[in-house]
Amino acid sequence: MKKIIFLLSFLSFHFGFGQEQNMSGRPKSEKSKDTVKEPTIDLFKIISVDNDTTQVDTSLTIQKDYKFNYLRRDLFGLLPFANTGQTYNRLTEFRDFKSVIPKFGARARHYNFMESSDVYYYHVPTPLTELYFKTVPEQGQQLDAFFTVNTSERLNFSVAYKGVRALGRYRHILTSSGNFRTTLNYQTKNKRYRAKAHFISQDLLNEENGGLTDDAVGSYISKVPEFDDRSVLDVNFENAESTLYGKGFFLDHEYYLIGAQDTIQNKLFFSHRLDYSYKKFQYLQSAAANNILGESFQSTNLNDETRFRNLDNTFAVNFDNDVLGKLTGRAGYSFFDYWYDSVFVGEDGVAEDRLEGRLVNVGGSYDNYIGGFNLHGDVSFNFGDDFSGNHILASAGYQLDQNNYLNFGLKQSSRAPNLNFLLYQSNYVNYNWQNNFDNENAQSLFFELSAKMIAKFSGEITQIQNYTYFSLDYNAAVKPFQFGGDVRYYKVKAEREFSFGKFALDNTVLYQNVSDGADVLNLPELVTRNTFYYKDFWFDKALYLQTGLSLRYFSSYQMDAYDPVLAEFYVQNETEFGNYPVVDFFFNGKVDQARIFFKLENLNFLIDGNNNFSAPRYPHNDFMVRFGLVWNFFL
Repeated sequence: MKKIIFLLSFLSFHFGFGQEQNMSGRPKSEKSKDTVKEPTIDLFKIISVDNDTTQVDTSLTIQKDYKFNYLRRDLFGLLPFANTGQTYNRLTEFRDFKSVIPKFGARARHYNFMESSDVYYYHVPTPLTELYFKTVPEQGQQLDAFFTVNTSERLNFSVAYKGVRALGRYRHILTSSGNFRTTLNYQTKNKRYRAKAHFISQDLLNEENGGLTDDAVGSYISKVPEFDDRSVLDVNFENAESTLYGKGFFLDHEYYLIGAQDTIQNKLFFSHRLDYSYKKFQYLQSAAANNILGESFQSTNLNDETRFRNLDNTFAVNFDNDVLGKLTGRAGYSFFDYWYDSVFVGEDGVAEDRLEGRLVNVGGSYDNYIGGFNLHGDVSFNFGDDFSGNHILASAGYQLDQNNYLNFGLKQSSRAPNLNFLLYQSNYVNYNWQNNFDNENAQSLFFELSAKMIAKFSGEITQIQNYTYFSLDYNAAVKPFQFGGDVRYYKVKAEREFSFGKFALDNTVLYQNVSDGADVLNLPELVTRNTFYYKDFWFDKALYLQTGLSLRYFSSYQMDAYDPVLAEFYVQNETEFGNYPVVDFFFNGKVDQARIFFKLENLNFLIDGNNNFSAPRYPHNDFMVRFGLVWNFFL
């Protein structure tokens, strides 16, 4: 990690020095009175996999405070575990309707696992560096270092590394992770050919302690003073760890037969996308966990390894016209392989050593503006063996008036359950199975209403058939299940910030209800976040600051439990958790391009003590003082 940080710093200095000479045409010491016009920030462009373009933003807003965390995104709807780099329990349903291929398991470890859609490309007039740093609960640090440069107007490179190492306050919850990524963005001089490519390498390690023991849970709930030192609380085991490894290569390029990338007139172009990924999830334990997880085939050196590789190869023809709109037709081939090193023979039969899928996929998309409506549609169909699926999306947006915009539509998907529902092998006897589950089918109606004078509203009504989930069987062992009925739920979210001069109140409120299937999908009815803060310029506008209080709350519900062997959450319907507020005090400032964040997290726990949970047996974090910064360098 130190070597990578040094490399980024060296590149920043090297390219920055070279850029300073090139902009004036001579070394700095030979500059005349000629002034060099500095590039404006809107020229520093960020490009997504789907070619959506934004610009670098160095402002300080309350949204930047919400995103100042390990994941670098807003955590509303997620409940973090006690240590940085651990998993998150969900407070709402996040369903991916677009995926038509079954996913690899260990979903609790995927929050910080970067997929192709999480990688961005750049186009910058001068070298750009961003450094992110934030403290962790105990002994360690988290850093995200990024550097990008255009070696010419048409060729951009970027390299970045995000690393975390944190001991944590509880026993045996150390986390150590690294996400390395590098990108290339290129276009020809006539702008008829463009290519984007990236490479990712990741390893995410968590020590697994199985949560607090029964006695420790009792002491924690009772707020016994001698256990304020969390390191003396006993945990279920201290000899296990799990690691999610991953590597990926991505290439997306296109060639224009008619028009070019930035032209407005008719466009006709071909595109090709190649996406290859490899994953391995490993659970290691030096000795079996005293039957907490059931019997094991061997008493020492337990080693579970699940491997997965996936290749998506897609060709598309794209036509773009001012009148007819943008129309895309695509076809491709997908292959995935999910495997173990041996066949399992048990009392219930034989569990094979692998699942393979070879799929032909076809689909298309359509975008146009007709009669005041922004229309969008996208469909995908996979055909082949046992893993066929489909995805359909249709939406329409309409500008009601100057202050109100409405977007609404429907989503539908059908795909096989995640692969660890279908096949799993472990040294623990109870964690071996092979199932022939049906496709999960989901339909959703959604809307988004941006009412400037009232609030931003969004809502969704979803129905799921053949819902798959993990839960306990009659032997209290975690097993996969498929629900025979329909799961139906709805949610409505409202967001609004009220400003009163130099003061502001930012509110996000989510209400949701599971009308059918509440025994298999547990969610709190109410989730809120309310932030009251002061904002102003100080010291002749040299410092812009925000300071205030943020309150988070979710109502009581039967919270999902965490299983360390699978790295999955499972349904429990015995104990309710929640119904407690969490208050943070923050002081954030911006000086030039540096944004500094200081926070007293879980402030009310300092006053009243903490006996709350992020999952059964897994405590919520205590009061902490956290600080860090995000610093951009334009050289």
